[in-house]
Amino acid sequence: MEASASDAVRDLAEIRLPKWGRVVPVEGVVPWLVLDPDGAPVEPIRRYLYDFSARNRPGSVRSYAYGLLRWWRWLQAVGVQWDKAGTAEARDLVLWLRGAEKPRNSPRRASAATAGKFNPITRKRNLGDGYEPRTVRHSNSVVRSFYEFWVEVGEGPLLNPVPLDRRGRRPHAHHNPLQPFRAEGRLRYNPKVPRARPREIPDERWMDLFGAMRSNRDRAILALDISCAARASEILGLCGVDVDWGDQLVRVRRKGNDAEQWLPASPESFVWLRLYLAELGQLDLNDPVWWTLRRRDHGDGLRRHPMNYDALRAVLRRANKLLGTNYTMHDLRHTAALRMSRDESLSMRDVQTILGHAHLSTTADIYLNPRELHQTGEKPQVARSGRCSAGSPSSCNLAA
Repeated sequence: MEASASDAVRDLAEIRLPKWGRVVPVEGVVPWLVLDPDGAPVEPIRRYLYDFSARNRPGSVRSYAYGLLRWWRWLQAVGVQWDKAGTAEARDLVLWLRGAEKPRNSPRRASAATAGKFNPITRKRNLGDGYEPRTVRHSNSVVRSFYEFWVEVGEGPLLNPVPLDRRGRRPHAHHNPLQPFRAEGRLRYNPKVPRARPREIPDERWMDLFGAMRSNRDRAILALDISCAARASEILGLCGVDVDWGDQLVRVRRKGNDAEQWLPASPESFVWLRLYLAELGQLDLNDPVWWTLRRRDHGDGLRRHPMNYDALRAVLRRANKLLGTNYTMHDLRHTAALRMSRDESLSMRDVQTILGHAHLSTTADIYLNPRELHQTGEKPQVARSGRCSAGSPSSCNLAA
């Protein structure tokens, strides 16, 4: 569907998305649903999320639910039914997202002066009020996946409103060996994401950040993360049974495929973990490792609650305010990965395994710049036979 009934030039600057509907967690097979203003589930989205939940994790369901809520609000703003949408609506949403500001529950206060600007200490740009290119790309992926489901079912539009960028080529055409290879699946209106090298936290800045932690729990989390390079969600998902004190390993469940993997951690991180657990008291093997420090009553009595991602962000927010920085948990993962990539005892295949990347090229593209590839040589780094054994963390030399 290369055009739609509303394929006219819209005044995008005058469009404001209505506060239509909401995303709510629910009990059942589908963990998240999109409700209309009357509190009823949006049936096309519900049926899609039912199918989507069968092959994805609850976190992905939540992310796609919010993406579809934005799409539904956009259709409400432009006056188009969901099954009548075409490429004009998908294109105009991309253009609108590039110039619009993200909705906020409350106005910025202390961060208003630094929004979108570079931090003088970390040299990282603070998030601005607009939508980032990755958010626009995610929005396109969500909408295309939603309409792929309905095209397959046969009850939606005949063609997907978010088309692939084939530039005149036939779909699934045989590749001409005389022509350069180009991926088939690139979406037409996806903006390009600027490629930036991940920034490492210098040793002196790391000591300042670690010293700004207020509790042994927070010190244990940071020491563990910077030594095993796990994602924040993977660290927060640890249970008592996932800690191997003898071999100094932690078992994480990888983001995306939910695969279990044992990662070596530094002796220092286990020291801080032991100090934290001594303060916490008895911990059952099936209980989460990380708990709130304060006891709160959420209707079931005064007690501690499992630590979530918002609580972890609050820990770093307090430290950043004290230090004048803008570090995130993912910066610790980048720092550990860059340290490992420079370690001569580790091959790039070892780094890929510890980071949990599906493809070796992903690890090399992110953590090796062209100068390093020229100096060290990509083939020796990748083909080196020495591997980091998950059972002997001392061989990995990953101490913070």
